[in-house]
Amino acid sequence: MARIRNKKKMFVKPIANKKQASVDHITGDKIPKSFVFARGKLPGSLRQLQMDLRKLMLPYTALKLKEKKRNSLKDFLNVAGPMGVSHFLILSKTETAPYLRVARTPQGPTLTFKIHEYSLAADVAQSQLRPRCPQDLFKNPPLIVLSGFGSGEQHLKLTTVMFQNIFPAIDINTVKLSSCQRIVLLNYNKDTQLIDFRHYSIRLQPVGVSRRLRKFVQNREVPDLRSLQDVSDFVTKVGYGSESEGDDEAATVTLANDLGRVNKASTKSAVKLQEIGPRMTLQLIKIEEGLCSGGIIFTEYGTASEQRQENNQKNEEDDEGDSD
Repeated sequence: MARIRNKKKMFVKPIANKKQASVDHITGDKIPKSFVFARGKLPGSLRQLQMDLRKLMLPYTALKLKEKKRNSLKDFLNVAGPMGVSHFLILSKTETAPYLRVARTPQGPTLTFKIHEYSLAADVAQSQLRPRCPQDLFKNPPLIVLSGFGSGEQHLKLTTVMFQNIFPAIDINTVKLSSCQRIVLLNYNKDTQLIDFRHYSIRLQPVGVSRRLRKFVQNREVPDLRSLQDVSDFVTKVGYGSESEGDDEAATVTLANDLGRVNKASTKSAVKLQEIGPRMTLQLIKIEEGLCSGGIIFTEYGTASEQRQENNQKNEEDDEGDSD
């Protein structure tokens, strides 16, 4: 009797809850949403990079996307349509290097990046004296800033458009400052042709206010004054103003409205960025017209043999993912 083999289905936790809008109130377009997944086997560090990228893409991504070994690219595409997913971020690994593909669904284009270097969010936090990554940091999508992409070359224009459309657009006249808590920065170096990918948290600090006073206002805790001769020592004691000493050098803004307990309207606050990871150094090596297929719009490989080698590497990744 022939054995019937059931194909394993994908499980996807819903991307958005009922309170989240599905249409951008600025452009009228659907809010971009994403899947972050792998093709083929990944080592442990790249698996963690995959989770870091999912967290970076919050809140409009499937954080707990369950991948099955036999899932094909078509399976992800079939699920993406009903869920309104507009972009795929696909990690893969060959014998030579890891790769990141960023694709627009359902018809492309697809940008393929070689990952030269990367650091996980945990590595970035471990290198800092006071790492900062509160959970509510990911309630809103990050801002996107691109630098060095204005040379007018077609492949850089396509890269700019792709990354700008991954995140929802903002209206600087109506956006709430409290929702601007993260920023993704992509800096293109025309000399090395590499892209520095960074992810920061944004925080505001009132100019000229010591760290001790800020903590007192934010936490509303009674300070320990036993070692002080006078209450004024609490404000002027040396050593507690170290973090505010750099405010003059930082970018400052004048707030139109109150923001939190310490940043008040009509006062100056210093804008400070703190890296939260992940961090990557990328090289754009190919742009395809379709979804991981189709005509090649751009390639870093100048000869036909090099292009065939790159295509063979991609086919090996897909075959490995289908055969696992």
